[in-house]
Parts: sequence; C-alpha cells; structure tokens
Amino acid sequence: MKLRIVGLALIVGLAACDSLPPAASAPISCAAGSIAGQGSSAQANAVNTWIKDYQVACEGATVQYASVGSSAGLAAFVGGAGDFAGSDSPLSAADQPKADARCRSGPAIHLPMVVGPVALAFNVAGVEQLKLKPATIAKIFSGAVTSWNDPAVAADNPGADLPATAIRTVHRSDGSGTTDNFTKFLAASAGGDWSFGSGSAWSAPGGIAVKGSNRVVAAIERTEGAIGYVEASYARFHELPTAQVGNAAGEFAALTDAAAGITVAGARITGAGGDLKLAVDYNTGVAGAYPIVLVTYEVVCKTGTPALVKSFLAYASSPLGQAAATRLGYAPLPEALRAKVAATVTTL
Repeated sequence: MKLRIVGLALIVGLAACDSLPPAASAPISCAAGSIAGQGSSAQANAVNTWIKDYQVACEGATVQYASVGSSAGLAAFVGGAGDFAGSDSPLSAADQPKADARCRSGPAIHLPMVVGPVALAFNVAGVEQLKLKPATIAKIFSGAVTSWNDPAVAADNPGADLPATAIRTVHRSDGSGTTDNFTKFLAASAGGDWSFGSGSAWSAPGGIAVKGSNRVVAAIERTEGAIGYVEASYARFHELPTAQVGNAAGEFAALTDAAAGITVAGARITGAGGDLKLAVDYNTGVAGAYPIVLVTYEVVCKTGTPALVKSFLAYASSPLGQAAATRLGYAPLPEALRAKVAATVTTL
C-alpha cells in the first residue's frame, strides 16, 4: 500500500531514511556544539538525513534545520539568524552585499551540496506516461492549455489516449528556489509561450497555490488532472508519475539522476574566491540531458564559521554524505564539482 505522509519535511526525510539500507560506515570528523540553519524545503530531506547520521556519529553535536523555503531562509541569514542558509537559488545581487555585511570578516559564499531534478509530477487517470515540450509546459502553466486532450499535448504524445479532463496546475505560494529554477527553465526554453519571467515568486495566473514541497505533492495526489513542479525526491517518495521533458537536442528526456547530472556538469562556476555559485544552462542541447534542475546551496560565511558548521558540511560534501542523499532520490553532485566543494569547506 502506498505510504502517504503530509507534514514537515523532517517527517518525510526520516520516514524515507528508515526504509532504506544504512550507508556504508566511514569515519566522520566530529565537532561539538550547537548550530542551526534554515531555508529550502527542496533540500530538507537530504539535510535532515545528514543531521541524523551526523548526530548518531557525533554525540556532542546538535544540528537543527528549519524548512521555511529558500527566500525566507536567505532573508533570515542576511538578518543574522542561524549559521547557514539552504537555498535552491543564489543570493540576489541586492542581497549579496547585505549577506557579506552580516558575515563581517569575509564574504558569504555558496556551496553546492546536492542536485535536485525538478519533476513535473501529474495525476491523470489512465495516463501513466507523458511527454511535454517546453512550449507545451509553458502553455499549461500559463493557462493557455486547459484540458489534457488539447492538440498541443496530443502532438507531444502521438497515439496516447488522453482524456478531456481539465488540467489543474499546482504551484508554490511561498518564495521558492524550486519556482525560481522552474521559471528560469521556462524563460530560457519556451520562447514566446512564457511571458511571466522568472523568480522565486509565482506570477502566472490561476492554478492551486500551496506552501512547501510536501503540500505540492499532497495537492497533486488528491486532485484529478493535476500537474505540478516539485523537487524529484518528493515525487519519487510519493510514487507520483513524472513527465519526460523536451530538451534543445530535440529529445524527450526522462527524469533520471544521470540525465540531471549531464545538465549540472555543464554548469559554469560564476563565483570567485571560493564562492561556487553556478550558472545552469536550462536550454541545454547536450544529448540525454534532463533540463529542469536545481542545485541546492548552503550559504555560509567564508570566515568566522563555527567549527561544527565546517565539520557538518565536510560530511555532507563527502562521498558518504552524497551517497546518503542519493538514496533519498536526489542526484549526487558531479564528482569534479563535489571535490571542489569539499576542498572549499576545508578553508572555512
């Protein structure tokens, strides 16, 4: 029987972890004390599992994480709350100097920690497989296409028996890095079919608005004809079908870790001085690439960071930490990028 859990990301993360085989044992270099972070719900399942594993190994440590959304997490960090922020989008040009000022003795930097492919999860009776080009996705989420048997959807799915069911889109109501990455994909690849720009706040009309990733999957599950965007581990955990997405190579790419990794491997590091902020090509033409991805960051101060933050992030960026996230349905960082993150953590 399919397990259904609606609630805090902590509940989902621990429930998922309990059903998975334990990670291979390896030493964790522990530090003592208490630290707290806040931010992205998309990365919450991974962070909560890292916390559980770390605290089992390190009895003198207390690590807390509040899943409040990327925008709220960054705002809290800039305002001086917490020791790190989790975000699916980098600090804005306006907020970077504010975060640097908060850090006082050095800049705030971005450390990629895990890759979260963004799933287009759906609930349409009789439809188990779905292919969607970027232009069709834009038409669906802008309200231009309103039924599942619309000619635009049918053209992407030749021979499929599509019902006349009304399309019910689901989007985030809170400031979300998942929204930011999804709308960046639409803005980059859907051409004139998407006129709402990009950003962490949803701006297209209509649809069902809910707060947090857990509520997105819950709304999709209970709504016939629904489709929504959510970090892939949530869709996988709830066993929701996900659409194949068209890329600029002319293919329909299935949501797999390998396909998401192809897109992230092509990302450029745009930060400097230990800042590993990335620019992702959402309109990638590389064969096999799944184009809707988010890279989740931990935003920290480059200097003056507590030893426990450094130790905890060293575990998260290690092969052991990445393996723990992968078992939850995330894609691991490409190895070259993981090694850069791990090396940067040692300099904090």
